[in-house]
Amino acid sequence: MPLDLNRLPLRSSRTVDLNLLKVRIATNLEEFPAYSYFSREAPDSAEPDYEIYCIDLDRDGYDVEELARLADRSLRAKRFRAGYYLNHVFGDPAHLITDGRRSYVFGRRLERTVWPYFVKRILTDFAVDHGYLHLKAAAFVLGDGGATLLIGPNAGGKTVFLTQACLDGARFLSNTHLLVRDGFAHGVPSAVRVRRDASFGALIDRHGLTAHLEAGDFVAPPELLFTSGPVDSAPIRNIVITDYNPSGRPGFEEITAARSELFLDQFAFAVTTYGLKDDLMTHCGGDVERFTGVLGTMKDQLAELVGGARCFRSNVDMLDPAARAAVLAELGGADAAPAAVASGSRAAAR
Repeated sequence: MPLDLNRLPLRSSRTVDLNLLKVRIATNLEEFPAYSYFSREAPDSAEPDYEIYCIDLDRDGYDVEELARLADRSLRAKRFRAGYYLNHVFGDPAHLITDGRRSYVFGRRLERTVWPYFVKRILTDFAVDHGYLHLKAAAFVLGDGGATLLIGPNAGGKTVFLTQACLDGARFLSNTHLLVRDGFAHGVPSAVRVRRDASFGALIDRHGLTAHLEAGDFVAPPELLFTSGPVDSAPIRNIVITDYNPSGRPGFEEITAARSELFLDQFAFAVTTYGLKDDLMTHCGGDVERFTGVLGTMKDQLAELVGGARCFRSNVDMLDPAARAAVLAELGGADAAPAAVASGSRAAAR
C-alpha cells in the first residue's frame, strides 16, 4: 500500500486528557489495548496538543523499505527499528516518523510504545516548553489539601503505599507521572497498576480488567478503585522515598533535602529515570547550549522542590493498619513518632 500520512486507514481513536495537556491516539485497529492505560477522555471536539498515530502492519501492509526511508534519523528511531522502545520494553521492529507534535509509528503490538515511550517523551517535551519539571512519581492528597509524593525504585512498595493510603481516605493525585512547578504537583490521569491480592482480586475478576504489559498485573481507573474522587493539582507538602524491604532497617524517618535530591535525581527525574537524554537533545534541535540550559533549569527545579518539602524514608508495611495510620498521621502533620511506626511494621512480601 502506498504511504500517505494524510490518508491513513484509521479505524479508532481517543483524545486522552492528561490534565495540563491532551493527546490524540489514533490507530488502524478497531480495538487498541493502549487506550486502557488512560483514565480520562477529552471530548472528540477537543484540540489535542500532541498526536500519536499507530499503524499495525498486520492489519494494513506497507512497504518496509519505504518506511525505513521515511523514518527519523534519531537514535530513538534507530532503536525502534531494532525493537527496543524504552528501558526494558521491547517488541517487534517499528518505524518512527516525527512531524512536529505528531508522531507516527508503524509496527506490531504498538500498545507497547504508547504508554512506555510516547507518553513519557511527550510529558518531558511539554515540561521543557512550559517550564515544568517532569517526575516519575505517585502522589496522593490528605485531608488538608497537601500532596505527598512517593518516589522509589521498582518493587520498592510505591504502588502499595499509594493504594493503601487512598483506600484509607486519601485522594488520588497520580500513579506514575507528575508535572511540578512553583511548589504545585499536577497529576497526569492514568489507570492504576494493581495486583491480584486481598484488596483488588475480586475487582479484577468482576470488571474484567486489562492485563498490564508485565505479566501478573492489571490496570484500572482510580475512580473504580477508590471512593474518594481524584484531584488534579495540589501544593506539595511531603516527599516519601519508599524503600520497602522486610529484611532491611524498618522505620519511617525524616531525611535531609540533600539526600532526597540525590535519590530523586536518579529515580524520579524523568530524563535520567527513563533514559530520555537523547530525546531531549533532539527536542533541543541538537543544540548543546540549549540542551544544557534546559537540563540546568530542571535540576534547579528539583533542588527547589526538595528544599520546600518535608522529606522521609519509609520502610513500612502499609498493609498493617497500625503502621499505616501512624504514617498517614505523620504526613498529615499530627505528632506520630517514627519509632511507633517502626514497631508497627510487619514483614509481608510484596
